[in-house]
Amino acid sequence: MKKLAIGLVALVALMGFTSVFVVKEGQRGIVVQFGKVKRDGEGLPRIYEPGLHFKVPFIDGVRRLDARIQTLDGQADRFVTSEKKDLIIDSYVKWRIDDFAKFYLATGGGNQAQAESLLRRQINNGLRSQIGGRTIKDIVSGSRGTVMEEALKNSARSAELGIRVVDVRIKQINLPTEVSNSIYQRMRAERNAVAREHRSQGREKAEVLRADIDRKVTVMIAEAERKSRQLRGEGDAEAAKIYSETYKKDPEFFNFVRSMEAYTKSFSGGDDIMVIKPDSEFFRFLKQPQGAQ
Repeated sequence: MKKLAIGLVALVALMGFTSVFVVKEGQRGIVVQFGKVKRDGEGLPRIYEPGLHFKVPFIDGVRRLDARIQTLDGQADRFVTSEKKDLIIDSYVKWRIDDFAKFYLATGGGNQAQAESLLRRQINNGLRSQIGGRTIKDIVSGSRGTVMEEALKNSARSAELGIRVVDVRIKQINLPTEVSNSIYQRMRAERNAVAREHRSQGREKAEVLRADIDRKVTVMIAEAERKSRQLRGEGDAEAAKIYSETYKKDPEFFNFVRSMEAYTKSFSGGDDIMVIKPDSEFFRFLKQPQGAQ
């Protein structure tokens, strides 16, 4: 009898232990009975909130699902633009379970790996349709936000999995190595062409500036030469005027001075030879220092 009582107590304890289950914070529980999701009186799937709950022991099975926002961040994938050019796009998805019963049934018992695989396929299809209608320039320069918004709208089909997509983001856009090399070569050629054009324009402007400066210099030199000749002419005229006035005051002295200057210039070399008549007027002041005729 004592052994039977102990057995009954152990059986009751086991029944009580197996009839209780705990759902942690951030989780939701689903009870499956004979392979079907247990439903309430209105026929809706019964979702168990965090806390302590009861179930039928040995008959009901409990599946706990994560109710928090999760991140799907897989490997970068290859997409084709409207120009038939390839892009390597790395993106991530923020998602959460919206319908736990539907999620459980659509993913083979709440298999998260299967759910993420199906979700990734749907998101990639949405991105592929958006990127396939745009050029590389549109995607890189200004349409990235539009692509993400449209991909988020197209993710409404994920409701079939019981999932609600919170956000879709493109982290990085790269070009395949072979495409990058060709684009870099084209960009380099375009930059070299622009550089040659700028150099050509610079040389043209330099020639224009040089010609303009040469013209101004020529004009300035000509003007300076004109002024110098004008000043020289005015000086010569002033000198002639002074000579004339001086000559009028004392013609004999003026003749004497001019003769002395002529003698100095004529005999300064020492080796000069002059062929002239001895009675020439040139030697008048040498023959007669007083200058008398």
